[in-house]
Amino acid sequence: MALLEGRVAVVTGAAQGIGLAIATTFLREGARVVVGDLNPDAAAAALDTDKVRAVRCDVTRAEDVSALFDTALTEFGGVDIMVNNAGITRDASMRKMTEDDFDQVISVHLKGTWHGTRLAADIMREQNRGSIVNISSLSGKVGMAGQTNYSAAKAGIVGLTKAAAKEVARFNVRVNAIQPGLIRSPMTTAMPEKVWDQKMAEIPMSRAGEPEEVAGVALFLASDLSSYMTGTTLEVTGGRFM
Repeated sequence: MALLEGRVAVVTGAAQGIGLAIATTFLREGARVVVGDLNPDAAAAALDTDKVRAVRCDVTRAEDVSALFDTALTEFGGVDIMVNNAGITRDASMRKMTEDDFDQVISVHLKGTWHGTRLAADIMREQNRGSIVNISSLSGKVGMAGQTNYSAAKAGIVGLTKAAAKEVARFNVRVNAIQPGLIRSPMTTAMPEKVWDQKMAEIPMSRAGEPEEVAGVALFLASDLSSYMTGTTLEVTGGRFM
């Protein structure tokens, strides 16, 4: 039997990159999926199946995130898995970063993950089951120059994950996080070649990761294979910054 047969998942930021790979993997493993993205048409086109519902979602708005769960409950009858993946970057040195650049990144990553975690947990605790997977980043572990906003947000996601896991464990709801390293995606391949090469030199496995490799770990955390794991953060980095 497929690992997610009969389950319903919600995934944010699923029109491309890691989010799209996670949604695709969950579908392959038997789940029905509600995807939330600022570009729902792109997500729907990439995931062309009647097992998907695509909804426009700005994760900084609680009502938008709530609409994702309403769709899952109405269309598919439940919410078993939540993946908080939506994100943006506004990289700059502290001297050049604007307050708006800082606020936007914190709001999308950290506040967006908080909305998704708390609203999913409200549903899951009533069901007495559920798995929440939050996408952090290696930047949240080590801090990256030019990313004070992003590193702070991604570190915050780890703390949020641990605190939420403690609150809802007694309801059989698990909350875990993933910290990807350099993963080949539209966001990372847009960086200057010099920066890309510098990051590659830090990876013991001597290659960038693929979105599907993060999706495989998300599948593990979403499924019963990780049934006794909560509050953990799994690194998918090729050994970078061990």
